[in-house]
Amino acid sequence: MSSQDIPETSLPHEQATESSVATRVDKDPFADPGLPPHEHRIQDIDERAAKRSERTVALLFTVSMLSTVAFIASFVAFPIDKIVYIWPFGRVSALNFSLGLTLGLALFCIGAGAVHWARTLMSDVEVADERHAIEAEPEVKAKVMADFRQGAKESAIGRRKLIRNTMFGALALVPLSGVVLLRDLGPLPEDKLRHTKWAKGKLLVNQNTKEPLRPEDVAVGSLTFAMPEGMDEHDHGFLNEIAKAALMVVRMEPDDIKDKRELEWSHEGIVAYSKICTHVGCPVSLYEQQTHHVLCPCHQSTFDLTDGARVIFGPAGHPLPQLRIGVSEEGYLQALGDFEEPVGPSFWERG
Repeated sequence: MSSQDIPETSLPHEQATESSVATRVDKDPFADPGLPPHEHRIQDIDERAAKRSERTVALLFTVSMLSTVAFIASFVAFPIDKIVYIWPFGRVSALNFSLGLTLGLALFCIGAGAVHWARTLMSDVEVADERHAIEAEPEVKAKVMADFRQGAKESAIGRRKLIRNTMFGALALVPLSGVVLLRDLGPLPEDKLRHTKWAKGKLLVNQNTKEPLRPEDVAVGSLTFAMPEGMDEHDHGFLNEIAKAALMVVRMEPDDIKDKRELEWSHEGIVAYSKICTHVGCPVSLYEQQTHHVLCPCHQSTFDLTDGARVIFGPAGHPLPQLRIGVSEEGYLQALGDFEEPVGPSFWERG
């Protein structure tokens, strides 16, 4: 007997079911595809369970609000250079750890609250609807708005005010995390961008040998990189400070110096300028001995060290700041103060 001679009732159960469903769909494309009967959740029949879910969602949104407030407080309370030991991460930045923890918790609680709300309180009835061409006809618009109103009604956002209010509070506070971060775009408290480690009496230390510089150590036509005495490369925060205090020391013939103030701030033709480019803060490191021009390798800003380090080419906004130097009683080169203007990109000119 061939398979064609087997009556339909004798086919395996799964094959018969698939065949019958396919037959129904062929006859009526909008027929019920065979969804299982809807099972009510406990929150649908027990208002006390619904209230517990409502309080859970509200708690998650409230924790999100508190976490956002903690994020803002951490940004203000913890200094950038504070290091703490946290198991199992080891030594970490207290600021970075607190910012990541609080912001992550704030966003997680909003998501978890929304999911719990949808899973326990919003309608979970599965509805089979016919597909049709998407057209902006009046009937379609009316149906969309009716569905939206029905969905809003079933979400109980109007009736469950505790969830609604805490959700709005969480969503309103989270964006403040981004607003607070804008603080770093301008001058910080205590003028942290306007001052460096240079001060009157600070010796110029060769950044390579870590030895104080004497005038005879700097030859005509040479370029030496220096940093203030007392700085240690192993200290936390060294990179932040050297990014502002990095210095390049060049010796020229005094007769080659055109700028009067530059000559007064130098010592026997030795001039000291900030190494940080005034365009976007790259390190200026290329020196041309014959012309006494220094070049930033990032965007080719060129500065003339014989004329107050003025910009002669490139996108830099202003000359490199000069450090006034002299000689100590022991014969070492020393700073006679800090830079008179902030180093690096010219944010301060727009203040």
